[in-house]
Parts: sequence; C-alpha cells; structure tokens
Amino acid sequence: MNGTFSPTLIDLAQEFREALRLGVYMFRRLDPEGELTAAQLSLLSMISHSGLRVGDIAKNLGIKVPSATEQIIKLERAGLVTRQPDPDDSRAVQVAITESGTAAVESANQRRNAMVAELLQNLSTEEVEALAAALPVISKINSSFQN
Repeated sequence: MNGTFSPTLIDLAQEFREALRLGVYMFRRLDPEGELTAAQLSLLSMISHSGLRVGDIAKNLGIKVPSATEQIIKLERAGLVTRQPDPDDSRAVQVAITESGTAAVESANQRRNAMVAELLQNLSTEEVEALAAALPVISKINSSFQN
C-alpha cells in the first residue's frame, strides 16, 4: 500500500476516516438500554452466517485474543453463542451463533435501525439521496479491504 498520492486524495482519506470514526462512536452510543453492547452486537453479527475462530474474531474487532475470549464467554453464558470444533482443524474451536443469539441481533438491529432512521428523517431529500448514493462506494471500499 505504498505510493504517492495527490494532496486532494490524502485530504479526502482524512475526512473519510474522521467521518467513519465519529460514526462508529455514534453507533456505539445507540441503544444504551439494550441487552447487547456494541462490541457484543458486532461479534454476533460477524458470526451470524458462519462460525469463526477466536483469533479471527479478535482480528476483525481489532482487539487481543484474551479480550475476544472474555466477550465470547459472556455471550456463551447468556446462551447467545456456542463453541464447536473447527471442521478444518481438530485442534481449533469455532464460535457459532445460537438461535437466541440470532434473535437478540435481530431485535437490537430493529431498535438501532429505528434510532438511525429518526436521525435520517432530519435530513433534506437531497442529503438522503447523497447518502444513498455513497453507500455502494463505501461497500466497495469495505469489500476491497476484506480481500
């Protein structure tokens, strides 16, 4: 990822990173009364389609393995995840979401989506259209990072 970039692109990168950082803070503060923390919801959403190893969960969340393990233990005690043998490596364990975990994620997402929709209703039609137009670009950036 080394290269020379135009000052305009560097400035855009800075503004984009700052907007995302502030957005993450905003989303972490949503639904403070909910049963799941933002970190727990992120973890559950991450494993909602297939199980992941603890190390992969930690890497994706940007935390150390012991911190991820602590969160997994809490979620396991709450019946929201299970640990199972990794089908690709008998020495490893995968964390998988339970039906209760899936229901908790769906409930939290519905509440949080309603909260964000309330914020979005204060935007003009043009601002809503601009946000909608930006989402495919953000998705493209996200998917290029995951590969």
